[in-house]
Amino acid sequence: MQKPTRRHLLSLISALPVAVTFPAQLHAQDEPLRLRDLYNRDMSFSNVALANEGARITIAGFMAPPLRAESHFFVLTKMPMAVCPFCEPGTPWPDDILAVYTKRIVNVLPFNAPMLTTGVLELGDYVDPELGFYSKVRLVDATYARG
Repeated sequence: MQKPTRRHLLSLISALPVAVTFPAQLHAQDEPLRLRDLYNRDMSFSNVALANEGARITIAGFMAPPLRAESHFFVLTKMPMAVCPFCEPGTPWPDDILAVYTKRIVNVLPFNAPMLTTGVLELGDYVDPELGFYSKVRLVDATYARG
């Protein structure tokens, strides 16, 4: 019996079906995350969210009506909302909104216009000192465009 050569072994390995698993932070840059990708069913942060904390990500959604004019802040929602989705105090943090902080004053988009928002993902409790808005998850240093 002939001893296998290196070339023979390499050809066998290349012929095998290979399953490649990518870490969560290597989410395809061409494919935006969805808000639901950030949470587990029990409302804890998902592995995707934890792996991307501090990273620049893109999320698809809709701009909620702004809290005030001339702001560097808006809320991204999963579905178009013509009214404020978080104005009732004491309600649990919903898994279908995301606080977004921009460098420039927000140019308000129609509530039903799909958009893509890109920013640095921050996780954990935060109360905006200017607005008093509480968030559990947010994008900072964000940019956005119609999607």
